[in-house]
Amino acid sequence: MPNKVKPAKPASKKSKTAKIASRKAKAAVAPERARLLSSVVTYDGPLFRVHHDKLIEPGGKRSERDVIRHNGSVVILALDRSKNKKDPWIVVERQYRHAANQFLWELPAGKLDPGEEPLAGAQRELEEETGYRAKRWKPLVEYFASPGFLGESMKVFLAEGLIPGDAHPEEDEEIELRLVKLSDAVKMIEQGAILDGKTLTSVLLYTRMLAKKRKK
Repeated sequence: MPNKVKPAKPASKKSKTAKIASRKAKAAVAPERARLLSSVVTYDGPLFRVHHDKLIEPGGKRSERDVIRHNGSVVILALDRSKNKKDPWIVVERQYRHAANQFLWELPAGKLDPGEEPLAGAQRELEEETGYRAKRWKPLVEYFASPGFLGESMKVFLAEGLIPGDAHPEEDEEIELRLVKLSDAVKMIEQGAILDGKTLTSVLLYTRMLAKKRKK
């Protein structure tokens, strides 16, 4: 008699979930890219370049995009825990932003020089703008501020163990420094007193991370 072929066992929910997670992990490591057909620089300035790109998107659609290309920026959430470990003070700046046509409260930040390592850039920017140096550095998050037209990524670092010093900002920078409690910074966000995206992202994410740690 011919051998009976046993029916294959249906995949378990656990194995299906594992396969989906594996596919997502691979997608995260190797994101799909567009195929660039041509790229023309329409503006080349000291801070950024504007490219007019013709491309085929990952889904096969042909399109044209005007994109601002930038070396990338770093953001520093500088923490002083000497007075209160649970509610540390953070370094914030107030400066006029012409594009927003108003003064904004922000975390220290700045653009990377060509070929500069992000951590080195963060250390340089913190000292230049605030005079502070830090003993401990840790990456917090990386994000794209406005990916519809801006290619700039922003890498946020935590800086702890602050050592005060003399600031030496660039000639066109007029910066007012202040130390505020993390909880007060959250209140400023809730009241609409902080409108800067990098500050909103960094402060709220770090506050959420602290809350999770306390629950464990």
